[in-house]
Amino acid sequence: MAIWKLYNEGKTPPPGAVVAPDERLSWPRTVGLGGQHVVAMFGATFVFPIIMGLNPQLAVMMSGIGTIIFLLIVKNKIPSYLGTSAAFVAAAAAIRAQGGDSADVTGAFLIAGLLLIGIGLIVHFIGGHYLNKVLPPAVTGAVVMLIGFNLAPVVAGIYWPADQWAAVLTMIFVIFAAVVVRGFLGRVAVLLGLIFGTVISWIFDLIDGGQVNEAGESVNRVDFSAVADAAWFGLPQTITQPDGTVLAGAHLPTFSATFILLVVPGVIALVAENAGHVKAVQEMTGSDLNPYMGRAFIGDGVATTLAGFVGSSPTTTYAENIGVMAATRVYSTAAYYVAALVAILFGFSPKFGAAVAAVPDGVLGGITVVLYGMIGLLGAKIWVDNNVSFANPVNMVPLAAGLIIGVGDVSLEFTESFSITGIALGTIVAIGFYHLFRPFAPKQWQDEFGIMKVNNGEVEEGEAPEELQEHQR
Repeated sequence: MAIWKLYNEGKTPPPGAVVAPDERLSWPRTVGLGGQHVVAMFGATFVFPIIMGLNPQLAVMMSGIGTIIFLLIVKNKIPSYLGTSAAFVAAAAAIRAQGGDSADVTGAFLIAGLLLIGIGLIVHFIGGHYLNKVLPPAVTGAVVMLIGFNLAPVVAGIYWPADQWAAVLTMIFVIFAAVVVRGFLGRVAVLLGLIFGTVISWIFDLIDGGQVNEAGESVNRVDFSAVADAAWFGLPQTITQPDGTVLAGAHLPTFSATFILLVVPGVIALVAENAGHVKAVQEMTGSDLNPYMGRAFIGDGVATTLAGFVGSSPTTTYAENIGVMAATRVYSTAAYYVAALVAILFGFSPKFGAAVAAVPDGVLGGITVVLYGMIGLLGAKIWVDNNVSFANPVNMVPLAAGLIIGVGDVSLEFTESFSITGIALGTIVAIGFYHLFRPFAPKQWQDEFGIMKVNNGEVEEGEAPEELQEHQR
């Protein structure tokens, strides 16, 4: 573990000052900052496992373990918290829709982690410019977008109908908290939304006496009976929610080629998320982190592989925690070790897991309608940040086809037992036909217009052909 240099005698840094990753404040202040990172990652880290049908207590525990693994692999150069990845939610839903169970889901996650490790090794030894050639921003943005928008039917068909009014009010609150509320509270809008929605659902129970389930029985939206029965300390167990939904505890994975194919697009999203995180930290700290890009992929890959092996959800670097660093200008990795240890402690409390699992489906409806849309729009952000031009048909046409296939969940059946659907098929079309037809396009369309190119570790702006410049004007 790193030995951090004491910054400014451990006192709060003056305005504009930066605390580097290898520095720390006093331990009480460091513990406080670690607590902020826990709160920042909390909402999404336990919401997504629930949606995947996995135990949120185990996911929080593995997020802490994964964070420590990541920090050690990157030699404490890249401050980051590894929370549950949203990129695999659609894949988990697709696996279950095709008859797979939790073991099939986590087995696919394990393979996704191994794939990310492989990509990380290539990037580490060869260089990031090759990755940019295979997965340019135009393609990466499309894959991330179709992953998010493919989830729309999950909201419309499962969570929203469970309690539409609780969903509407929760959605409005989350939007308000994220857009209007200033400072740190605005960055934990998801967590605040969960609390708000649960309180609203409890008030609805007082007003109407609960909802009528499929059996014609009146049941409360908010039921904390399982929380009272759960132990304070213990290993994560399988949880059965009041509506009968099972959240699988620790288990060994199983493997299926059909299901593994469904998680490959999520790996592409993890590559984009990790690369974006490294670049953001590099910008904020002024450090050259390009040599550690491959290590970041490997660290997240190892964490995801381990999580899949024990039956938990995949991980990724969290933008929420970048927000905390940007606000405090404290990039000390010591605070992340504190956050990881706190998460691991939560992971040993079944009572915590039961409390999280008691969040009503209607509340999840209000949360996911925002989160899924944000995942999709992150793809658009990749396009905007890299100046991708859709005046170029090489960018426009194959990506358009892939997006509609992914969002519409189009299926291509080969046999009665094997088919490629939705996100997997959309990703294959977007990447495959982009690279297949680009060499045959007119010369002026073969050079990507206005994207960031990486050459020998140096980032430089792509230049558009004169014909494209004229077209753009």
